[in-house]
Amino acid sequence: MSLLARLRPRSLAAQLTLLLLAALVGAQAVSTVVFLQNRRSAIEVAVREQILGRTAALVRLLEDTPPSLHERILETAGSPRLAYAIAAAPAVTTSAPPEDEPELAALLADAFGGREVRVAVGERDWRPRRFRDHDRAGEHAGDHAGEHAGARTGADGDDRPAPPPPPPLRVATASLSVALGPARWLNVEGQLPSPIFWAWPSTVSTAITAVAVLIAAGFAVRRITRPLRRLADAADRLGRGEDVPPLPEEGPEEARRTTHAFNAMQARVRRFVADRTRMIAAMSHDLRTPLTSLRLRAEFVDDDETREKMIATIDEMSRMTEATLAFARDDAKDEAARRTDVAALVRAIVDDFADMGADVVAEGPDRLDMTVRPSALRRALRNLVENALRYGVRARVTLARETRETVITVDDDGPGIAADRIDEVFEPFTRLETSRNAETGGVGLGLSTARSIVRAHGGEITLTNREGGGLTATVRLPV
Repeated sequence: MSLLARLRPRSLAAQLTLLLLAALVGAQAVSTVVFLQNRRSAIEVAVREQILGRTAALVRLLEDTPPSLHERILETAGSPRLAYAIAAAPAVTTSAPPEDEPELAALLADAFGGREVRVAVGERDWRPRRFRDHDRAGEHAGDHAGEHAGARTGADGDDRPAPPPPPPLRVATASLSVALGPARWLNVEGQLPSPIFWAWPSTVSTAITAVAVLIAAGFAVRRITRPLRRLADAADRLGRGEDVPPLPEEGPEEARRTTHAFNAMQARVRRFVADRTRMIAAMSHDLRTPLTSLRLRAEFVDDDETREKMIATIDEMSRMTEATLAFARDDAKDEAARRTDVAALVRAIVDDFADMGADVVAEGPDRLDMTVRPSALRRALRNLVENALRYGVRARVTLARETRETVITVDDDGPGIAADRIDEVFEPFTRLETSRNAETGGVGLGLSTARSIVRAHGGEITLTNREGGGLTATVRLPV
């Protein structure tokens, strides 16, 4: 079994809870992505409008001030995410705003009053302004082709060398070139907002919401599935022969209907079993009188050999009738199941036979508690031990607890059973001993009774031939 199969929840409550949790996390993730995307779009629009607004105001300010102040104005107007420079050539080579952004074209025309404006949006390596100025000062010393904000060689204007520049960042940028006059352009470069990824606050919020929903869904789902768990437990107890009272019909409509069907089925099964038992008991009882009459008539038969054969046949029929009546009477007692030390029950059976001189021993744990009908189980195990001693010399009874069941085996050293007749011996009144002698073969109800009792406990009984001779009867009872 794979790891995924082992980790997959098996109960209905766990599967429903996991489904709700997955739906919640999925919905939360989708809504967060949509929110972040919309927020980023809104920020981009705001930043673009801010860049255009500040640039338009700067253009008007430059028009109204002498050129000697332009350097200071550009330095003051700049920011870590926005850089201004005046040059003889435009930094943006496109001649107009993109055709697919008519709103931007209208905004530019309104902001700059008909000036030539070039716009470009793309990605590039970005550094804070002080490091860009440091690079320009080092690479273009003495080059005064354009006017731009001056660079500093150290903090606070001292002579200390500037720190080494950090590696550039790949960011989205918006670039503008605004014509100020002949061979005079204002070049603007602004950093657009970086893509907004899943942030810690969103993760924490999703985790808290998921835990809260998981707890609430766990309680709700367990309450909804409680009738199904109770139904499964009742069905299991009924299969073991326990007395199960009618279940309360509650919960969702489907659960109520299922519970109602189970209660009705249980009542019908009990009525059927009770009617069958009463019918068998009545038939066996009613046969007593005709058999007694036949025996009296047989006594008047003159031929001694014929008379003895008739009486032997009638006696066998009487024994079979009494055995059937005893079986029906015991079955009609409806013994209640209760916690029983099965190990002590097995030892008691073995001790009874040992006291009568039989060679029989028991092996197994000192104590093994189970919910059984003790009298019925005792009768079944006694029948198996009797069969073992009848057809063999020794009997060994072994008791063991396995994962989900208790196993009782009865071994003998007899001749065993032909493989094609193993199933046949469980049929009522079936005997492998052909002499029809009750002392050597019984009436043929022992194994049938044992299997009926074991199956009433929800278990099964099987017979297998042992290697080297003998038979093993194995009883498996669910725990």
